[in-house]
Amino acid sequence: MEETNFKSGFVSIIGKPNAGKSTLMNALVGDNLSIITSKAQTTRHRIMGVLTGDNFQIVYSDTPGLLKPQYSLQKSMMSFVSSSLEDADLVLYVVDLMEKQDEEEEVLERVIASGTRVIFVINKTDLNKGSRLKDKIDYWELIHPDIEILTVSALNKTNVDVLFARILELLPLHPPYFPADTLTDKPERFFASEIVREQIFKIYKQEVPYSSEVEVTSFVEEEDIIRLRAEIIVERKSQKGIIIGKGGEAIKKVGIESRLQLEQFFGKKVFIETFVKVEADWRRKERSLKRFGYKG
Repeated sequence: MEETNFKSGFVSIIGKPNAGKSTLMNALVGDNLSIITSKAQTTRHRIMGVLTGDNFQIVYSDTPGLLKPQYSLQKSMMSFVSSSLEDADLVLYVVDLMEKQDEEEEVLERVIASGTRVIFVINKTDLNKGSRLKDKIDYWELIHPDIEILTVSALNKTNVDVLFARILELLPLHPPYFPADTLTDKPERFFASEIVREQIFKIYKQEVPYSSEVEVTSFVEEEDIIRLRAEIIVERKSQKGIIIGKGGEAIKKVGIESRLQLEQFFGKKVFIETFVKVEADWRRKERSLKRFGYKG
């Protein structure tokens, strides 16, 4: 690695819930490191994805969707966003093409105020009809004439290569921050819990997914198989009943779908045991948030 011409930097992906930030990071990194579901507020942590080439290293950060926190968990989520802005060399501010413009202004002002270079990324262009995309671009060029705007469909990977090329141009000259074979800053156990949590978001409705946390209490990797135990934590006894389902059918589905995704992610067979526990109001308790990695 010739480090005199080597580029390296931190790129934070910021935006409101459900703007497609996780889909964009996965498209840029080439690995499914972040939860992708149709429900908002699925990303709770700052998840780094590291991409290293012959003369560059990009450290992407997928962050929780920007919101006004109403309880301790959401406050911790927003602290992850703030920390990602502090060390960012470049910010990708991602907006949903379908979102109303005025809903974005306050959040964007905060990002611009950080003083970091910003690329305004209009996502979900695959949903464009008529002049919607042009109107969106015209609006933001009028409000912020100096901001750089790029359009992508992260889902279809349309223009992701153009965005990637621009990121490379803007990276500072700097030695790599991580070894070349590093893909992320998170351990395997973290991704196992995220994969199980993703299935909860896909299978259950209303408040249950948002009140749930997954803790992998055992992760044993053998030559041909990974054996893990996952505990699903909910806030109320009634939610435990919903997670388990009639005759245990719902929790069985969680196990089956999780195993399939885990095997795809880790590239080997997986044996998973799932259990459900009630931990009242865990989202508001400092001790619980620290245990689940939301507090330092």
